[in-house]
Amino acid sequence: MAFFSFFGRRPKAPVYPTDTLIAHDGTEFTITFFKHASLSINVGGKHIYVDPVGGGNVFPAALPKADLILLTHSHDDHFDLSAVEKLCTSKTDILSDRTTAEAFDMEGHVMRPGSIATPRDYVKIEAVAAYNTTEGRLQFHPKQREDCGYLLTIGGMRIYIAGDTEPTPEMKALRDVDIAFLPVNQPYTMTVDQAVEVIRHMKPVLFYPYHYGQVEEKTDLDRLAREVEALGTTEIRIRPME
Repeated sequence: MAFFSFFGRRPKAPVYPTDTLIAHDGTEFTITFFKHASLSINVGGKHIYVDPVGGGNVFPAALPKADLILLTHSHDDHFDLSAVEKLCTSKTDILSDRTTAEAFDMEGHVMRPGSIATPRDYVKIEAVAAYNTTEGRLQFHPKQREDCGYLLTIGGMRIYIAGDTEPTPEMKALRDVDIAFLPVNQPYTMTVDQAVEVIRHMKPVLFYPYHYGQVEEKTDLDRLAREVEALGTTEIRIRPME
């Protein structure tokens, strides 16, 4: 009897790195770091997934289902239809950039740079333009495609998840960012120097480099950490996202 009971159990979800933080109003939330650009935020037992990619290997059935899914753009290291389907229920809301929504007939909120949505009472979501600005890289994430980063406000805390982008005027216009996720891999997103310059200007309380690895040119995370720490304004936390 025990034999069949054992094999009938639901598989356990893998253990991923997490950070638990307290928002300005005392709300507790947990960030889970999956891989590359995939992460989630759990607030009050509700689960917000950002760019879930990896199918059953990263998003098995044992993981909590999504209340919200945010999609920044349609590149396959950010958009994985099978992962989205695994996380969805009939009550899941999807917020997606225009191109992904149109290409995959995604139902939900279509977000364009400047859009604001409040799909749940515990989070406000603002779309921020995400694109390349350096000659020779403009084709990777062209401005006219309207890829999105997202600025989330949870419990008064502002969390910026940049998507694939270089420093842009829209990014530089952001104020009072508490937590910043900036992509640092070459040649597609930011250089170390660009990321340091954004942190110098933005001065978030906490900076998570993400979207590094999976390319030939390795990101010098040690130099990034040294230079951000030398600014004296921002804590940098590097989590395993390769």
